[in-house]
Amino acid sequence: MAKDLKTMFVRCCGYLQDPHHVASFQKLCGVQGSFPVKLGRKEWENDFFVNGACVKRHQDQSGNGEGHVGGQQIEGPLQRKSVTAGEQHNDCSNKLQHGTALVSGIGETPEKQTVSHEGNRQSSGCRLTGKSSKAVESDGENGDSSGRVKPLRRNSLTGDVGQEFIIQNKFLFYLFTFGSELGNEMFFIVFFPFLIWNVDAFVSRRILVVWIWNLFLGQSTKDIVRWTRPASPPVVKVEMFYNSEYSMPSTHAMSGTAIPFSLFLLTYGRWQYPFLFGLSLAICWSFLVCVSRVYMGMHSVLEVITGFLYSLLILAVFQSTLDQIDSFYLTSHHAPLVIVILHVGLGFLAFTLDTWSTSRGDTAQALGTGAGAALASHLNHQLGLLADPPLSSLPLALPPLSAALLARSLLRLLLGVVVLLATRAAMKAATIPLACRVFGLPAGDVRQARQHMEVELSYRYIVYGTVSFSCVCLVPLLFSYLNLS
Repeated sequence: MAKDLKTMFVRCCGYLQDPHHVASFQKLCGVQGSFPVKLGRKEWENDFFVNGACVKRHQDQSGNGEGHVGGQQIEGPLQRKSVTAGEQHNDCSNKLQHGTALVSGIGETPEKQTVSHEGNRQSSGCRLTGKSSKAVESDGENGDSSGRVKPLRRNSLTGDVGQEFIIQNKFLFYLFTFGSELGNEMFFIVFFPFLIWNVDAFVSRRILVVWIWNLFLGQSTKDIVRWTRPASPPVVKVEMFYNSEYSMPSTHAMSGTAIPFSLFLLTYGRWQYPFLFGLSLAICWSFLVCVSRVYMGMHSVLEVITGFLYSLLILAVFQSTLDQIDSFYLTSHHAPLVIVILHVGLGFLAFTLDTWSTSRGDTAQALGTGAGAALASHLNHQLGLLADPPLSSLPLALPPLSAALLARSLLRLLLGVVVLLATRAAMKAATIPLACRVFGLPAGDVRQARQHMEVELSYRYIVYGTVSFSCVCLVPLLFSYLNLS
């Protein structure tokens, strides 16, 4: 019985990991790929992908476990090979572009299969023209090229610009682009300050703790599991920025689940609003972020589901301890020392898991942000600044919307974000050259310099620790001085 359940579980995981489901969803949403190789549908039906490696159906394999993908039996653990950050970008796609397709079992020597080649067509963006143009190859089929221009962001590690693709449904493209941005840096640099300055600092401190632990555990799990992104083809890479990172679990899905659900749990009962409204908002927010990662071609269905469930587990563990953590950070005389040691220690731990990648930079960035915000909150409490409302005033009522309230809130947000962005830019310009000089490293190539732990940790902690400290402590003082509190 246990063996049957294990087989069914592995079979289900393999099915959800298949990149063809991602490609099918993208096609349903109007994303048409443009690949340099014309590979017939028959070949794609005979082959499938397990964790980014092309695998031949009906092929006997050897491994430690067994399972099924797409109705065909496979053996071996569902884990991708370990690759360096520079090697992990679209292994199968790279082979296809040179006229061959890798067809191999897990742990076996690859065999070459000849495919027709149309030439290496690379582009700096996705062509979404408003007029009908020549058909573009996508999964061996022709598609209509209608839409408008939307350049791709370069891969933050390799500089890869990706390939052309066609958008046939503009609404879904913009909707899922917005959903994906809900897990990116610019959203966090607006969302958390808005919450602190205009809503409730009490809630924001606790959400920051949940978000930091979600990101740390999620990124660390990526570097332990080491699954590469869904293979392209058949998946269309609508986004390239994070393509060289590992993908299991989806940290976008984790952040997109942790933030709205913790926001709902921390505000319901503290603020007066309908239960169904808060729950529905959390569900829609999380669903949009999760689905957007499949649409972007960054994650398989399995990776998104895992990220969602992983985040709920972390939230359930931390929800009961948030009061104790927040109280310790605010009142304990040992809090500053503990905050620095904890956040820096976790950063060193993350950097020992694997070679340098953008995911480790994001981890250090979140930890630096958390350290700066916690230190600023401790200082605010000691100085009597930004005091939480008394318990007797709970639950808090939402103020009536007015032009004056909106104008004041927007003014605080715009002024504060400008200060934070200026602080970040100034600290970035000074920190990396200074760190290179201190540690005796060449500063000519910034990307190469940041692959050294000493530079990356110093850069992330100093820059984002300063930004978050300014957000929680210094910018509110500026508001008080300008009578905008």
